[in-house]
Amino acid sequence: MRHLNDARSESNAALEVAALQEAAGQWASHDPDPATAAALRSMIDGAAADPAELADSFAGNLQFGTAGLRAAMGPGPNRMNKVVVRRAAAGVAAHLLALASQDGAYRPRAVVGFDARHNSADFARETAAIFAAAGVETFLMPAPLPTPVLAYAVRALDCEAGIMVTASHNPRQDNGYKVYLGGRAVAPEARGVQIVAPHDSLIAGHIAEVSNTKQLGDTSGISMAESGWTVLGPELVAGYIKAVAELADAKAFPDRDLKIVHTSMHGVGHETALAVLAHAGFTNVHPVPEQTHPDPEFPTVAFPNPEEPGAMDLAFALAGKVGADIVLANDPDADRAAVGALDPATGKWHQLHGDQVGALLGAHLAARGGWATGGTAADGTAATPVFANSIVSSRLLAKIAQEAGFGHVQTLTGFKWISRVPGLAFGYEEALGYCVAPELVRDKDGISAGLLIAEMAARLKAAGRTLFDVLDELALSHGLHSSTQISIRVEEISDIADMMARLRAQPPARFDGSPVTVLTDLSEGTPELPATDGMSYLTDNGTRVIVRPSGTEPKLKAYLEVIVPVAGQEELGQARQEAQRALAAVVQDVRTALGLESL
Repeated sequence: MRHLNDARSESNAALEVAALQEAAGQWASHDPDPATAAALRSMIDGAAADPAELADSFAGNLQFGTAGLRAAMGPGPNRMNKVVVRRAAAGVAAHLLALASQDGAYRPRAVVGFDARHNSADFARETAAIFAAAGVETFLMPAPLPTPVLAYAVRALDCEAGIMVTASHNPRQDNGYKVYLGGRAVAPEARGVQIVAPHDSLIAGHIAEVSNTKQLGDTSGISMAESGWTVLGPELVAGYIKAVAELADAKAFPDRDLKIVHTSMHGVGHETALAVLAHAGFTNVHPVPEQTHPDPEFPTVAFPNPEEPGAMDLAFALAGKVGADIVLANDPDADRAAVGALDPATGKWHQLHGDQVGALLGAHLAARGGWATGGTAADGTAATPVFANSIVSSRLLAKIAQEAGFGHVQTLTGFKWISRVPGLAFGYEEALGYCVAPELVRDKDGISAGLLIAEMAARLKAAGRTLFDVLDELALSHGLHSSTQISIRVEEISDIADMMARLRAQPPARFDGSPVTVLTDLSEGTPELPATDGMSYLTDNGTRVIVRPSGTEPKLKAYLEVIVPVAGQEELGQARQEAQRALAAVVQDVRTALGLESL
């Protein structure tokens, strides 16, 4: 009987491989991209020996959600390729036309941008061709440019949609498709913001309709124009540079004596970021030469993300060599900003945590009256600034806002939520994302954030002070807020569901010995927040732990924050030691709660 079962298993496996090969062959015969078609045929030839890669490429359709699309490039419905992008573009166009038909039958407008990753330019041009064929008035960016420039263009050109082809800081094999809505398609506070429900599911429905063909990989039913879209000239980029450079207040903060090291991390931010700094008067800038030019292979970094260990090593080495005052780093599409400074306590270059930069920008904008571009209410009077940050970011910004008499709002993770806050003057999340000028870019923008950090650092330098002095002052006023995170990358997505189920079934009772007093299952929603998959814990001594799946990567993330009271300047050192001890203890408690204590 055992031999019979083994034979049946082998027979079933052979049938599965044969079905995969047939599906892949069908896709390859219709694939509009010769490169992915050839790669697929090569995979078919090797499938009998190792079907894993082929099976994963055809393990369902890549799902369109509030992050749009993001995945590894390659052939098949579960990868980023021309077939998937054509269907996504047709789905977005259909959604725009449906929205337009409900509101006066206007002709929707869209702008399409792209970064310097492999295939980004091709994906963007094909999107423009599909939009134009569908009757959408379409603008195409003239070159690989930062994501914030595309987000700016949605508002500046009063477009109903913006498409950015980018995978931001993901590994080099990935690409993505980010969708913004604006103009007449959405309410005023959502113009130029990334999509949220129900738009994501409605677009997904349109994509499913154009994907419902009898032949896998067939896109012959999707019309593509040979012309009809407008390639934007240099004026759009020049407008962004001018508008962002003018955020620096030369009258109130005239100091510009600052030596800056900048890295664009092999991405598209170099020219735009340096132009903004120069227009604002910061001309003593030293770019990291090995990372200046766009390179989709990202040769000097393991991951092109300033948060990753070692990613800023070249920048810190150059900073030490030239005697820089600060380091500014952008991720490859320049929507995030990292800041490095020479820690006077250690004499070593140190990358500031995202929460520290968020607090610094909050303090600086509070000193400027809250607004970078000015804000008015509906009646024309000065509006009260509102600061916002995600629930996994530090609670320090709320205290800065309260002290300044501003409003404050907590949102779910992601700028699709932060940017929608009514009256927003400044918003951030700890993953190096900062929105300092919502009227210009209603999304995170690493270039404008870097400029305002430079403005703050120059003012402090003129007074013989540093960014660390401001952080000390904030700790003395509001307690030392110290945060960290645990990031657990998984091979199987089901592992994330298993760990979240464990947390719900066996909730931890305490962290670092302090009892959990408030437990919130975020999947049930709260009066302030929509439902999202996550668990939040608050202990008696103010320690906070939030655990949630990543929205863009196969990771489970835990966000930890402790608050240590500080009575005086002389206690700061001891408070930092206590915060580090407490965080280490909470990290261990979280790992135990997730069943990772043996790893």
